[in-house]
Amino acid sequence: MGLKKFKPTTPGQRHKINSDFSEVTAKTPEKSLVEGKRKTGGRNNDGRMTMRYIGGGHKQKYRVIDFKRDKHGVPATVKSIEYDPNRTARIALLYYADGEKRYIIAPEGLKVGDKVMAGKDATPDVGNAMYLADIPLGTVIHNIEMKPGKGGAIARGAGTYAQLNAREGKYAIIKMPSGETRMILTTCLATIGAVSNSEHNLVVSGKAGRSRWLGRRPRVRGVVMNPVDHPMGGGEGRNSGGHPRSRNGIPAKGYKTRAKKKYSDKFIIERRKK
Repeated sequence: MGLKKFKPTTPGQRHKINSDFSEVTAKTPEKSLVEGKRKTGGRNNDGRMTMRYIGGGHKQKYRVIDFKRDKHGVPATVKSIEYDPNRTARIALLYYADGEKRYIIAPEGLKVGDKVMAGKDATPDVGNAMYLADIPLGTVIHNIEMKPGKGGAIARGAGTYAQLNAREGKYAIIKMPSGETRMILTTCLATIGAVSNSEHNLVVSGKAGRSRWLGRRPRVRGVVMNPVDHPMGGGEGRNSGGHPRSRNGIPAKGYKTRAKKKYSDKFIIERRKK
């Protein structure tokens, strides 16, 4: 994969940097793995706006992704690498030996024609899903389960990965993408490799309209609101509005919102870097 820069023929093209989609091999998704997707516009079932700055955007179809990788011992062939509008990573279409088709998050380096497998019989090759008990120490992994059988929840975004550092009893010690070091049960599954599309963070939209295509409406700063609308609003002229805080009064900088006695504290060895 690579990036594509544009000639400054218009103001929107001047700073635009986009993916060249060179790794994408299919234009249309697998029909049996696609579902309809409705947009809410940020409204709840009463029709009231509960989330601001959401609305519009291009119509999307949801691709059903296999985060659980629970088809063990059956080899699969990578049929295509595809674009998914619902996530930053690319997805891979697998054809299993028994005829079933599934989408997975495509790891970096996975190509059309490669073979992947999940379960006890799998080897530590890119795209294979294995139990944390069986993965060699030091391996880069993604799509990691937090509870056995629940499906991958950690390191699913473009370019992210975690690393298996050690094992102690029934727990594996994993360094998270955030820098946090944490214990997870060795009976949880993880996929070998880093997530694809690692250059996603270098993409520059170039114009406000591309945010609208993604369903994001313009975001109003709290400082320019009235006091009735935001704690930082009000003031004659351009007076900035006091201590930075959210619309409902929660301080923005340095204020800890994590519960003091959270059940998962005992699994965290080292907190994420500030």
